[in-house]
Amino acid sequence: MTDSSPPPPLPLPPGIRSRFVPRINGLTMHVLEAGFESADRPLVLLLHGFPELAWSWRKLMLPLAEAGYHVIAPDQRGYGRTTGWDPGYDGPIDPFRMLNLVRDALGLVAAFGYRSVAAVVGHDFGSPVAAWCALVRPDVFRSVAMMSAPFAGPPELPFDTLASQPTDGRAGPGTRQPVDIQAELASLDRPRKHYNGYYSTREANAACTTSCAPTTTTRAPTGPAIARSRWHPGARASWRRCPPTT
Repeated sequence: MTDSSPPPPLPLPPGIRSRFVPRINGLTMHVLEAGFESADRPLVLLLHGFPELAWSWRKLMLPLAEAGYHVIAPDQRGYGRTTGWDPGYDGPIDPFRMLNLVRDALGLVAAFGYRSVAAVVGHDFGSPVAAWCALVRPDVFRSVAMMSAPFAGPPELPFDTLASQPTDGRAGPGTRQPVDIQAELASLDRPRKHYNGYYSTREANAACTTSCAPTTTTRAPTGPAIARSRWHPGARASWRRCPPTT
């Protein structure tokens, strides 16, 4: 199939349709839709995880539609039939930052003519996207449900930092305190857990290997699926997952 040829139809159950929505934050988003028979239904937005597609929601969309909701499930940026993102191996990763994924969701909601969403539901990697949607625009995303992934909340803001600043006139307000270089270097030697038990650096993988038996250390999926998903820039380098130690 060439880039100009239309994709083959999806094996969708009756009541769910596939459509393409252009001009969504630079994307043409592929969306599955159910409960579209009337325009007065509250909207539910379903965000899939990694490595999934909008098609993953097909068995939940009809029950939600029968409950009275207009349900849309997009292929998120970097997935499936959604186009407009750079698929190159060395393509920029900035468009895949969390707040830009929120813009994708917000633009999609607006394209469907909604000013608010009854619920945004995320699974796996879609969970933090859904959480950030509700955090950044609570006026639009009125409720949120997250499955299979934690959300630690936004980064902590520096608080009451002025009291720790020097008052002898040598440094004005907002001056940074001296950095403990040794402590910073020591922190780089610790394995950095990225998400759901995965380690995203080669240094962490080495530490993981020394602490786990080789027979119980497995690699996460690699190859084209990782490259297409843009899950994390370290994914294509080397990923391992360690089981809980006893």
